[in-house]
Amino acid sequence: MASVVGAYARALADAVVGRKLDPARMLQELHALESLLAESDPLRRVLENPSIPGDRKRAVLDAMNQRMGMTRQARNFIAVLTDHRRLPLFPDIVKQVQQELNDRLGFADAEVSSARPLSDPEKRLLEAEITKLTGKRVRACYEQDGSLLGGAVVKVGSTIYDGSVKGQLERIREQLVG
Repeated sequence: MASVVGAYARALADAVVGRKLDPARMLQELHALESLLAESDPLRRVLENPSIPGDRKRAVLDAMNQRMGMTRQARNFIAVLTDHRRLPLFPDIVKQVQQELNDRLGFADAEVSSARPLSDPEKRLLEAEITKLTGKRVRACYEQDGSLLGGAVVKVGSTIYDGSVKGQLERIREQLVG
């Protein structure tokens, strides 16, 4: 199923980049739709039910579109997923679309855990260092983790940069044991 998810994600990313659409808005709309589908079991059942004709499903999508103010491209994307019975894959597709757009536009999402809240200058300095390491512009989200004792742990994709006191103590322990 990964290839199916990737194919739909690449197709939408191609449309966003090729037509110079606002990637942030597209992702916002996709996340809103993902939340709506997760919260509304009746809506999801209607859109996933193969016995309901496609034109009725599209009428439901049009009504959603009017209420939510989605772009035509987001509405059409959901229609394609519905028509091809791929709506159960939507959460995975949204994640993959975000990754595709990040790769194409040169962004990296970073998850930063620190022992204490970071000041704005500290955040800018940390983001500048992550930019140097990755070669990409950084969008960071921050959280506090008191178990780190001090410092920070940064996760970019599958790479973890551990600059925490806890991590340093663990490395010292490993050296002493080895």
